[in-house]
Amino acid sequence: MAFKRLSPPTDAPDSPEELFRFLPRRKIPDVMPHQKDIMSTYASKSMDEPDVALQLPTGSGKTLVGLLIGEWRRRKYQERIVYLCPTRQLVNQVVEQAKGKYGLTVLGFTGSTQGYDQSVKAHYRNADSIAITTYSSLFNTHPFFHDANRLILDDAHAAENYISRLWSLRVERNKPEHATLHIALQNLIRPLLQPTDFARLSGQVSSLSLADLTWVEKIPTPGFVQIAEDMTEILDQHVQENELKHSWSMIRDHLYACHVYLSSQDILIRPLIPPTWEHPPFTDPRQRIYMSATLGTDGDLERQTGRKSIQRLFILEGWDRQGVGRRFFIFSDMSLKPEETTELRRELMRRGGQSLVLVPTEQMREEIAKDIGDNIHFPIFKANDIETSKERFISAPQAVTVVANRYDGIDFPGQECRLLFIDGLPKATNLQERFIMARMGANVLLNERIQVRILQAIGRCTRSLEDYSAIVVSGEELTDYLVDNRRRKYFHPELQAEIAFGVQQSHGVQQSQDVTMNNLVENFGIFIANGEDWEEANQQILTTRNDATQESFPAIDELKSVVSDEVEFQKRLWQGDHEAALASAGSVLGKLNNPELRGYRALWHYLAGSAATLGANAGIPNLKEPLNNSGIEMGAFQMQLMGTS
Repeated sequence: MAFKRLSPPTDAPDSPEELFRFLPRRKIPDVMPHQKDIMSTYASKSMDEPDVALQLPTGSGKTLVGLLIGEWRRRKYQERIVYLCPTRQLVNQVVEQAKGKYGLTVLGFTGSTQGYDQSVKAHYRNADSIAITTYSSLFNTHPFFHDANRLILDDAHAAENYISRLWSLRVERNKPEHATLHIALQNLIRPLLQPTDFARLSGQVSSLSLADLTWVEKIPTPGFVQIAEDMTEILDQHVQENELKHSWSMIRDHLYACHVYLSSQDILIRPLIPPTWEHPPFTDPRQRIYMSATLGTDGDLERQTGRKSIQRLFILEGWDRQGVGRRFFIFSDMSLKPEETTELRRELMRRGGQSLVLVPTEQMREEIAKDIGDNIHFPIFKANDIETSKERFISAPQAVTVVANRYDGIDFPGQECRLLFIDGLPKATNLQERFIMARMGANVLLNERIQVRILQAIGRCTRSLEDYSAIVVSGEELTDYLVDNRRRKYFHPELQAEIAFGVQQSHGVQQSQDVTMNNLVENFGIFIANGEDWEEANQQILTTRNDATQESFPAIDELKSVVSDEVEFQKRLWQGDHEAALASAGSVLGKLNNPELRGYRALWHYLAGSAATLGANAGIPNLKEPLNNSGIEMGAFQMQLMGTS
């Protein structure tokens, strides 16, 4: 065989925005001014920052920005670039955009490492192309992508569950392969629980009430210390034959630095903050670039990723007033009875062609899918059905996709879908979040996280300025959240105006008449037609938008100020340095003074007490002596409260 010729060095212009003009297969003439601005800012200010976040609103082309930065670095510095997406569907979507729209050659990696093509792997290792893959491909016990030079984390706001899953052991009561382990843990935990709570944990109540379904508890640290060795023995024995062995291997030797949360459905063992500093594939790259439409400023991104400080680059002025597409909200519960809301859903689906339904639980998904199948007989798709391609869904004359507990990563731009149903509030997605909100009253910590999830949910069908979709909101909690004037002021001005218009049309108070299902169906038809009748209504939304202002969440500066200490607390606790962990907890408490943070401050008193308890059990002399003026007495008090509640 003849020798192959060496490939010549790839041309690399001076900046990412200039690179785009070097791509002959691109389908758009040039980058937009705002894209150029943020890439120039990155190149001039953030090239060597270990962690930098780019906030680009939906519709502003953040995928192109991320790909251009990655491709520029690959060409200029011969770096291995890994671009992370939350789901396989988004991996396929980014690959398709890169090749078909931007003229970039990239490599998509989905599925197991064993299934990766050898030549494709060689292209990545030789830095010949950017690798596009999922978060789970990096955050696992044996990742192929362990040697990247730069990581680009797309949709970083949605990363927490994908990242923390590596250090989260979740035992599900109704999962057959977990059943024996769940029973063993039940019996171990039983002496620490009240009889009613044990009945909830073990499923020994005849029918689960709302209180039972929403029940969440945490084993207090003093009790956990007593059973930790036995729990380790049980887990060692039961996890080797199922998928739990991977997360167990990550937390086994640091069990004391984790928390055990309980519900009627599952048992979750995880640390407060994911210890990403222990995962070289994430920490070894010279830089992590986070991209999101909604980054927030309260330090939540740092808490989700285990990083102490992330530099933020925001898009320049102008996008703070302009929304993305147009949403017409229909709040069916404000005027219709439950049976009428169901009939409205059926009728709108008949008129809407393709529609998307987002619900919080698998049970609700099955109920709605059955109703659709029994009454309107449309093809029904699940999330997995459209993971590789949406073609079957969007090409059907009439079809419905029903998805449970997924509020991001499923996009239907343009004419792919103009009707979205959201039933229920995308609030807490794991037991730790539920515990912090329900038991500690520390909702303020998750204000931005919850808002981001809602924004992601309502934006599934509006991905650009030209898009428009109707959004039918149901469920008491989500309806109350959106129509509450006290919360609405924290939304973008355009969204405030869209919600206000939807409330007015759904309630009918100002018209002094009841709103019927026929009224809502008629309004939907006017909106979808997008003609002159809708233009007059749209002008009302624009007028309201121009008068609205967006306020910041309370105590946001204090939450941001403590995040470095919070990460340091978890890091020291993970390392078994209880004195240093206690000192970090004290630093957090010293900065949390806003009355809105009472619940969160109580949580940190508890965590300080936990560190002291663990240190005392480890034989640290200073932590065996009476501790005054340090908040530890309060921490012990909080532990007693939680142990008897």
